[in-house]
Amino acid sequence: MSRSKSQNPRGRTTGEALGKDSAEMWHQKHQLQGKYTETSHSEQQDRDRVFEELITVVQEMKTHFPSARHSKPSTLDALNYALRCVHSVQANSEFFQSLRQNNGAPQADVTVYRPEELATIASEHASKNTDTFVAVFSFLSGRLVHISEQAPSVLNCRKELLESSPFAELLAPQDVGVFYSHTAHAQLPFWNNWTQRASPHDLAPVKSFFCRIRGGDAGKPERLYGPFRIVPYLIHLHSPARPEPEPCCLLLVEKVRSGYTAPRIPENKRVFTTTHTPGCVFLEIDERAVPLLGYLPQDLIGTSILTHLHPEDAALMLAVHQKVLKLAGQPPFDHSPIRFCSQNGDYIILDSSWSSFVNPWSRKISLIIGQHQVRT
Repeated sequence: MSRSKSQNPRGRTTGEALGKDSAEMWHQKHQLQGKYTETSHSEQQDRDRVFEELITVVQEMKTHFPSARHSKPSTLDALNYALRCVHSVQANSEFFQSLRQNNGAPQADVTVYRPEELATIASEHASKNTDTFVAVFSFLSGRLVHISEQAPSVLNCRKELLESSPFAELLAPQDVGVFYSHTAHAQLPFWNNWTQRASPHDLAPVKSFFCRIRGGDAGKPERLYGPFRIVPYLIHLHSPARPEPEPCCLLLVEKVRSGYTAPRIPENKRVFTTTHTPGCVFLEIDERAVPLLGYLPQDLIGTSILTHLHPEDAALMLAVHQKVLKLAGQPPFDHSPIRFCSQNGDYIILDSSWSSFVNPWSRKISLIIGQHQVRT
C-alpha cells in the first residue's frame, strides 16, 4: 500500500510549500539588499553634496577676510573669523535689547563726544602709564572708531592693522566670551560720571576684566597674546557721517606685567583672595592674583584647586577644607603653606588663612574663602 503525500490545507505538498516560502524569502532578502544599497548610495550623495556646499561656504568666507592680512587664510582661519562675527552679532543684539528695555533712548547722563575729544582723553591717560592705551569701538559695527597713538608700541604692531580690525578680532579666542559679557550691555558706567564727579561715593560702578590681546604684525610667526586689564565705559560719539550719536564703548587697556620683575610688587602687597566651593572648585579670583600667578581669572574659575597644587600638597588642601567644614562660620585660621603651580610651571609658596561663608537660609557652607600671601 503506497504512502500518501502530506498536504497542507490548500492541497499543496510540504515540499511545494517549502520551495515557495524559500523563494519568497530570497526575494525579500534581495529587495532589502537593494533598498540598503540605494539608501547607502543616497546617503553618500547627501554627504558629498553637504561637503561641496561646505567648501563653497568656506571659500566665500575667505573672500570676506580682513584685507590687512598678508598671508592666505586657511580653512581654520575662516571658521574662526566666522565665529568671531557670530559673537559680534550676538553682542550687538544684546546691546539693542537693553536699549529697547530702556524705551530705546540713550541714557541722558551719557556725554556726547566728538572724535577730536577722544584724542584728548587718550593722551591724558596714556601719559600716566606707558603700558596703557585707550580704544573706542562702536556697538553698531564692532569696529574701532578710535585708538590712541600709544597702542601700536604697546602691542608691537602697525596702527593700520588695529584701525582695520574689530577689537574682538585682536583677542585670544578663549577670551572673546569674557570680553562680550563685560561690554555687550547698556549698564556700563558712564565715562563722564567717572571724570566729572568729585566725590568717590558718586562714581558709577566700575568693574575691570582681563583678556589676552594679540601683538605683532599679521603674517609673522612671532605674534603672541599678552595679558591686559581692561576697564569699559559707555560713551556716545557724534560724527559727521551719522545724524544721531553713536553708542560706543571706551576701553582703558593696561598691560599686565609679572609681579616679580621691575617694577616689582612689594613683598607685603603680594596678596590676593580666592573663593571655592566646598568641593575645592574655584568660584572667584582676586584680580591681584593675575601678576602673581600668571593666570587670568577665567583660566582658574571652574577648575579644581587640587589640579594646580604640588602633588604632595593635595592632602593638605583636603585637610583644610575638612577643617573649614568642621568650623563652619568661625573666624579665619592659618594652615600649613601650600605650593601652587603658576602659569609658567614654577611653584610658588602661599601662606594662607581660611574661612567660610554660611548661607543664613540653608545654614550650609556656600563657599570657602582663602586669603593668600606669596612667600618670598
